[in-house]
Amino acid sequence: MNRKMNRLIAVCMFLCLSVYVMASSKDSTSQRLIHIIGIDFRPAYTFPTNEFFKGANAAQTPVRKTFSGHVKYGFKFSPDTYWGRIYPYAIQGIGVGYNTFFNSSEIGNPLAVYAFQTYRIASITPRLSLDYEWNFGASFGWKKYDEETNSMNNVVGSKINAYINFGLLLNWQIDACTHLRAGVGVTHYSNGNTGYPNSGVNTIGGSIGIIRYFGNKEKMELYNKAYYTAYRNKDTFKPYVSYDLIIYGALKKKGVFPPYNSPVLVPGSFAVGGFNFTPMYNFSNYFRAGLSLDAQYDESANLSDHVANTGGVIETENIRFHRPPFKEQFAVGLSARAEIVMPIFSINLGIGRNILCKGADTDSFYQIVALKTDITKNLFLHVGYQLYKFRKPNNLMLGVGVRFNAKR
Repeated sequence: MNRKMNRLIAVCMFLCLSVYVMASSKDSTSQRLIHIIGIDFRPAYTFPTNEFFKGANAAQTPVRKTFSGHVKYGFKFSPDTYWGRIYPYAIQGIGVGYNTFFNSSEIGNPLAVYAFQTYRIASITPRLSLDYEWNFGASFGWKKYDEETNSMNNVVGSKINAYINFGLLLNWQIDACTHLRAGVGVTHYSNGNTGYPNSGVNTIGGSIGIIRYFGNKEKMELYNKAYYTAYRNKDTFKPYVSYDLIIYGALKKKGVFPPYNSPVLVPGSFAVGGFNFTPMYNFSNYFRAGLSLDAQYDESANLSDHVANTGGVIETENIRFHRPPFKEQFAVGLSARAEIVMPIFSINLGIGRNILCKGADTDSFYQIVALKTDITKNLFLHVGYQLYKFRKPNNLMLGVGVRFNAKR
C-alpha cells in the first residue's frame, strides 16, 4: 500500500500536467508553445542528521557528499497567449535526475522523476537575472532499512520517497535561445510517514546547467525586449477574494512510546482525512493570502495513551490498544496561508494552531507545504505535507480542491 501511495503522487503530478496543457489551449489566442531542453549538474553536501550519515554504517565512512545529474523538458507559453502575457518568464515541465550518495550498497542510487517550474525574481542586467526553481516528485530505487540485510540504515524506510528541491539561480542569457544558469539549492527526501524509519535525507549544494529554447528565433527575441510591457498593461488586475475547498486523505505509519518501554512501531497503516476551507485575497496575478479553517481526523493520534497491554516488555507483534475516543483523534485549527500563483501550479505555505483538540498529538502548532495543480479554472489537485512543531513529519495530504469565485 505504501508503494502504491508514493506512485500515486508521481502519477497524479505528471498526468495533470499533460491534461492542463491541452485544456489551457482553449483559453489561448494561440496554441503555440516554446519548447525547452535543459541539463543540470548538482554537487551537494548531505546534512549529518543521523548517526548513519556520521559513519555508523557498514562502510564505516561518513556520508557527506552527493551528486546528481538532471535532464529536463519544459515549455513557455507563447507571447501572444494569455498565460504568455501575464507570466512571460514562467517555464514548467518534467525532469529526471540520477542521484548518488557514494554508498550504493546501503542507500542506493535513487532516480527522481518530478515536475518543475522556474520564474524570474529580479533582473540584474539586460542579460542577467535572479531566478528561482522548485522540483516536486518521487524518487525511486532507494535501499531501505532491513533488519537482516541493511540493518544499519535507520534513515530510509521506503524504496520510493518524495523528492522536493528549491533553488536560487543566476540566469545568464548567452544568446536569444541559450541560457547558462548557476546557483544554490536545498533538497529533501521523505516518505511522508508512510513507512518507517523516516528520518528524511536533506542536502544543500550548488547547481550549474544550461537550457536551450527551440522555436522561432524572432519570437524568442521578443522575450528580451519590452514586448510584454505593452501586453501586461492591457491586463489590468483588480483584487478579489476567492475560496478554496480541499478534501484530502492519506495513510501513515505510527511509532508509539508505551510506559516504561522502548519505542514500538505499530503494525499496519492508519487513515488520515480532512478538509481545508480557505478564503484567499488575490493581491495580484502572482500572490494571494488568507486564513484557512482546517479539520483533520487521524486514526493514529494519541495511541500512546491507550496501550492495552502495559505489563512486561511490549514488542511490535504483541502490542494492543484501546480505541481512543473520537475527540482525541479529530482536531480543528486555523492557519495563515500564503500562495505563489503561476501557470498550472501554485505553491501554498501555511502555519497554524489547532484550537479544538485533545491530546499531545493534536495539541500543537502545525505547518503545511502544498502544491496545487490546476485542471480547470475551478478544479485542482492538491499534494501537501504536514509537519508538527516545524520538525516532526505528520502526514501527506493527497486530495482535490474546488475554487469558488475564480477569475482571470
